[in-house]
Amino acid sequence: MGKEITSREQDYSQWYNDLVIKGSLADYSAVRGCMVIKPYGFALWENMRDVLDKMFKDTGHQNAYFPLFVPKSLFEAEEKNAEGFAKECAVVTHYRLKADPNNKGKLMVDPEAKLEEELVVRPTSEAIIWSTYKGWIQSYRDLPLLINQWANVVRWEMRTRLFLRTAEFLWQEGHTAHATAIEAIAETKQMLDVYADFAENWMALPVIKGVKSANERFAGAEDTYCIEALMQDGKALQAGTSHFLGQNFAKAFDVKFSDKENKLDYVWATSWGVSTRLIGALVMAHSDDDGLILPPRIAPIQVVIVPIYKGDEQKGLIDEKVLAIVKNLKAMGISVKYDDSDNARPGWKFAEYELKGVPVRMAIGARDLQNNVVEIARRDTKEKQSVAMEGIEDYIKNLLEEIQLSMYNKAKQFRTDHMFSTDNWDEFLQLLDTKGGFVSAHWDGTAETEDKIKELSKATIRCIPLNNPQEPGKCILTGNPSTQRVLFARAY
Repeated sequence: MGKEITSREQDYSQWYNDLVIKGSLADYSAVRGCMVIKPYGFALWENMRDVLDKMFKDTGHQNAYFPLFVPKSLFEAEEKNAEGFAKECAVVTHYRLKADPNNKGKLMVDPEAKLEEELVVRPTSEAIIWSTYKGWIQSYRDLPLLINQWANVVRWEMRTRLFLRTAEFLWQEGHTAHATAIEAIAETKQMLDVYADFAENWMALPVIKGVKSANERFAGAEDTYCIEALMQDGKALQAGTSHFLGQNFAKAFDVKFSDKENKLDYVWATSWGVSTRLIGALVMAHSDDDGLILPPRIAPIQVVIVPIYKGDEQKGLIDEKVLAIVKNLKAMGISVKYDDSDNARPGWKFAEYELKGVPVRMAIGARDLQNNVVEIARRDTKEKQSVAMEGIEDYIKNLLEEIQLSMYNKAKQFRTDHMFSTDNWDEFLQLLDTKGGFVSAHWDGTAETEDKIKELSKATIRCIPLNNPQEPGKCILTGNPSTQRVLFARAY
């Protein structure tokens, strides 16, 4: 069938690429470092996007859209942010091509069409958005300003991987303005909770909520909150971030408001985002050596029905039964596909939908019709059973919920089995090398020690968990006093 997948044991990285390509999620493109998201992958992203979009709107946010290009002078206005993204910026310098007089049929950049000011292709939109907010905010009556945009961004990555790290990717970025620091911090935490809710209840992906160390903080933020997930190879993946920006951007772009006492002050800001990287997380957290395993709540196809028949007469009888089931399932809001195409044998179809991670597969043949049963196979455990046709729709609805919960519990158990704690440096290294996962250890709180640990172990501080218990101890590397443990892991 040409669909052979490298096993996780053999080569985890190749296994991941095989699933993304052969599972029809994405493809490589003619642009180095960029990907094409295929219809099946995009349907998955749309499902994720639609759920998140509703969650944002339910928490009072509105969507808007801002330009792809940021004038360089605006980009430079907030120094830490500009410095943090400078190495990844794509820059537009000219606006026209013309025929190359020395090379027939080729084009060259027209030197006379140089832009007066260079434009940065947005790696993130704080600069263009805050320069706009200056004209929108005058008084406390204009606050809070709660805006999100669905967009693409460009970060010129040298080493790329489909979905996980590409030069261009899709995401959402929320940018909010508030009258007080307390309100802005509450917004930052609220959006972190939204992300965690989405990851756990829709993606079946358990996450740890925490705060980043100063080294790992978003450029220009006072605090970065994050959700961290664990992949099957024992590496961590940052699955979403929410930033308390303080007044940094308001000061950089002179965004002030008059409060109820008519006093002028700078507004307080947040930004928060998740991207198509979540699809990479989904693939790596759940899938197996036979293909994708997608959580029912966001799977593009939740149920596929494959008929098994000989001749048109049998096919007609099966059609009649199946089309009634399809109608009922759709009425229940379940996404179902009846694959009665005659260009592939049932066995090939079974393998194809297994590869694509469709949660539930129904097979129905002439004998099943006589016995008034269908064969149901669930993708996550590969269990098959014969189920009575009577009330099949309710059975499937309940089964989809059961699969969703089962996938979450399995991923949570995997994380539990890969949570370690140590006070010994050699054991710290040994755990990372042999087990992977999250290692809870003391750290003396300095950037120098954090850098040294990263250099020696390739592990970073993934987060300081929220409500982290305070306990005196000694730093895993330096032996200096420490007040709390933090979570280390090797990461994507």
